[in-house]
Amino acid sequence: MTVAFDRASALLALAALAMVAAITTVEQQAVDREQAAATTGGTGAGGAARSFDTTSAETFVGAYVGVPYTYPSDVRFTDPVRKSDYTLKDVGWDGKPFRHPLYYGARVARWAPGNRSGVMVDFLHSKAISRPGEMLRIEGTIDGQPAPKEAKVESLFRTLEFSHGHNMVMVTGLFRFAALAPRIAPYVGIGGGVSLPHTEIKRHVEPNRTYEYQYAGPVGQGLVGLEFRLRGSSLFIEYKFTLADYRVPVTFRDGDLLVTDLWRQMRDWWTGVVPPGGHAATRLTSHNFVVGAGARFNSP
Repeated sequence: MTVAFDRASALLALAALAMVAAITTVEQQAVDREQAAATTGGTGAGGAARSFDTTSAETFVGAYVGVPYTYPSDVRFTDPVRKSDYTLKDVGWDGKPFRHPLYYGARVARWAPGNRSGVMVDFLHSKAISRPGEMLRIEGTIDGQPAPKEAKVESLFRTLEFSHGHNMVMVTGLFRFAALAPRIAPYVGIGGGVSLPHTEIKRHVEPNRTYEYQYAGPVGQGLVGLEFRLRGSSLFIEYKFTLADYRVPVTFRDGDLLVTDLWRQMRDWWTGVVPPGGHAATRLTSHNFVVGAGARFNSP
């Protein structure tokens, strides 16, 4: 079910980008014709300059693809039942943005009249996949015994990743600066939200894996971008910095859908159920470079 959901959502994002790209090509041709005609009449520059100046509010709906880089991070595992408390030092993470499931995102932004300030709901599907052959330093105790000083990821884990994915849902405030050209303007944003990863953890010595969507903790983002404005639609390029604190339960459970997995996690927390495998915690800090497109709708 998880694979089917990832494929469907990625295909929808790609289809949206392809549709908007086709629309913007047609629209740009129309804009070019209008500007040529207006310039002949002596009014072209003024009409183009007003493209970022509207007296009505505006809604933007878009999608994007991109490339992430996630810094290495320590991963701490705690399991009081098995007397384990150990940390894998500087775990390297790969994003693999063009392998299934793809790196993608979707957003809805609302700009206030005047098009200077706005607010956005942003969903980002990234990935964080450990490197099986990487040699790591280890500190602490595993199953009541001193941990080895070094070990490869693959010698301890069959799977250690968030590949379906490192999901973030964020509410972000936006500010648009003065246009650099009639249809090009920079913007910035800062916001926060929640991490909803698909956790995939399996130690060799444990009979079952953890394979489900989970609430992991808070996430923050800062961004800066350029919008290329066409008639009724926009293209954008953007840099995003994201910071996500993770603390996930090791449940030894195969999940299903995002909603049902989160419901089970909330129910376990509310009833005081202790995760049978303890918890895993880390901080994922990432640079993201994205390109996207979307449609604009004016509102009263």
